[in-house]
Amino acid sequence: MSTHRVLLLTTAHSYRNEPFQRAAGRLDIEVILGIDAVQPPVRVQPGRLALDFNRVGAAASAIVEFAHTHSLDAILAADDSGVVLAAEAAGRLGLVHNSPQAAQAARDKYVMRSLMAAAGVPCPWFRTFSTADDLESVAASVPYPCVVKPLNLNASRGVMRADGRCELVAAIQRLARILDAAGVDDDTGSAHRAHPFLVEAFIPGIEVALEGILDDGELTVLALFDKPDPLDGPFFEETIYVTPSRLPDDVQAAIAASAGQAARAIGLRTGPIHAELRVNENGPWLLEVAGRSIGGLCGQTLRFEMDMSLEELILRQACGLPWRGVRRNAQATGVMMIPIPEAGILREVEGLDAAAAVPGVENVEITAARHHTLLPLPEGDSYLGFIFARGETPAAVERALRAAHKQLRFHIVPEFIIMQGPAAS
Repeated sequence: MSTHRVLLLTTAHSYRNEPFQRAAGRLDIEVILGIDAVQPPVRVQPGRLALDFNRVGAAASAIVEFAHTHSLDAILAADDSGVVLAAEAAGRLGLVHNSPQAAQAARDKYVMRSLMAAAGVPCPWFRTFSTADDLESVAASVPYPCVVKPLNLNASRGVMRADGRCELVAAIQRLARILDAAGVDDDTGSAHRAHPFLVEAFIPGIEVALEGILDDGELTVLALFDKPDPLDGPFFEETIYVTPSRLPDDVQAAIAASAGQAARAIGLRTGPIHAELRVNENGPWLLEVAGRSIGGLCGQTLRFEMDMSLEELILRQACGLPWRGVRRNAQATGVMMIPIPEAGILREVEGLDAAAAVPGVENVEITAARHHTLLPLPEGDSYLGFIFARGETPAAVERALRAAHKQLRFHIVPEFIIMQGPAAS
């Protein structure tokens, strides 16, 4: 019999489910999947609980009722969609948790920025507007270059740079269409919504990502990732992550201190965090802090002593098991999130064997489904797949990732050709 039980709030097809379940098996922890389902009859199935994450109060009540017969040691969220519900339900059950207000703040870019700025955390100039505002007036009131962002979409979806007024107006109009398509609600619930959005100053410099765990407000850095590809716009599609960072030790220390300060400003106290920062001659600038671990399959890049995974460390901390002092494996590692080059239907992928044979490459995993529609940024929010590499140095890992990507050929057919069907003879 398992000695601990954890409820993992997730989606039915999340990349994170299997890694968490695999890590739980190593620790003799029972994982119950709390699946996000719209208007479900809340019922227990083998290993899962159906919940509507958008109805936080009702879903939290269902979790409390479930816990009466299935005691829980912790409630975790696999991604942003479940963090507020995890905080609310854990609080009701008296489990270690972040406050729902902090969890919500980490999901809303405007609230997050406001709290960080009030606490003196270096972050870009920012201001909120609405897609119903006079866009010419908006364009006349912001500094350039700037970046327009939705308040709560993920994976750089809807994020666009503008270098002048005409570009900004076009970007806002495009963002409005993206938010309409995403079904993002406003306060009115109208069919044609007036969406709030953020405009912030563009911060030049290199971008990094920090992975860490908070324990009673104290940050332990698990990894600092360099992003060697420039992220200067017009869109901000992330590609390569490599760790350990090649930045000087004092710069890395400043990044860690800023991330910890930002987490405290938001009110996050426990569990994993994923922070995004820019670094230039003026030091680190906070872009975002999320109250969850790194997304997609990227967590596979991190291995720790005794072959521990990132998910195992998270489970250990959540269940009060030993985790402090565990060191990351010495070898450099990295991942390439394979970008979608164009919209259309993915027909075939060639070169997989050649890519996997590149020295240093550990795995090439194509996650995009064949014969399904691909949508690149800024409208899309996914990747073709992931390439993983390991080596003696970060530079060697980066070279392996780039070499493997060059071996891949993606056959993408424009969707309108599919709709037209074969030409008449």
